[in-house]
Amino acid sequence: MQAKGRVLIIAGSDSGGGAGIQADIKTVSALGGYAMTAITALTAQNTLGVTGIQAVPADFVAQQIRTVMEDLGADCIKIGMLHRAEVVLAVADALAETAADIPVVLDTVMIAKGGHALLDDDAVDAIMSRLLPGAALVTPNLPEAEALTGLPVRTVEDMMDAGEDILALGAKAVLMKGGHLEGNRVTDLLVTGADCVGWEHSRIDTPHTHGTGCTLASACAVGLAQGLDLVDAVARAHAYVTEAIRTAPGFGKGHGPLNHGFTVTPFDTKN
Repeated sequence: MQAKGRVLIIAGSDSGGGAGIQADIKTVSALGGYAMTAITALTAQNTLGVTGIQAVPADFVAQQIRTVMEDLGADCIKIGMLHRAEVVLAVADALAETAADIPVVLDTVMIAKGGHALLDDDAVDAIMSRLLPGAALVTPNLPEAEALTGLPVRTVEDMMDAGEDILALGAKAVLMKGGHLEGNRVTDLLVTGADCVGWEHSRIDTPHTHGTGCTLASACAVGLAQGLDLVDAVARAHAYVTEAIRTAPGFGKGHGPLNHGFTVTPFDTKN
């Protein structure tokens, strides 16, 4: 049996359960890891969109990180929604103090599926200067890659160019998510500088894709926490997300959640 991996998830809460901390915890647990959290913001949202965001004080975000690390420790850090520049800086300082040698998977969450902004403009610069350099893996979608690089990203070739530019900013590897590309095929690219590995599959025709980015990044993080090499961690994460989309339960009137629990097997209740 694969060793359990401890993942500290630093991200926002999604009251609808499809994305954010809720999706992260489900994913890490479904893949056999142990999830811990530092919540950066509270959102009121459902499958139709975000109706409100409540900030969490930056010093309390840092306190959550330090408290977890002082006792439980972690094998990988997953970072999602950070919302504000002061939270970015507090997270960077807390990780430098308590988790300097632990790999970080950075999901550059900027916009919700329904279009609501989840990251202040000045926070983008803070992420690029304080968290992106040294990250083991950065997982931007195409609009996020455009924001990070200033390049238009419309083709697979554009994805490779943007990935190389993000590497130049200091990331160790970049997983370029191609879900925003047009067409019936979806391509994701893992760019490492030394190599470029791709995954291509037919686009699944469904509106139920809320939280795919959070889910993919957390699946990568738990793989790294469990000792998988990067390519194997990403390959398993890609397969997990694809099946979670394919078997989505169909909840809600908009962009519904994935089926994070498809890995859970029945057990004997009579023992």
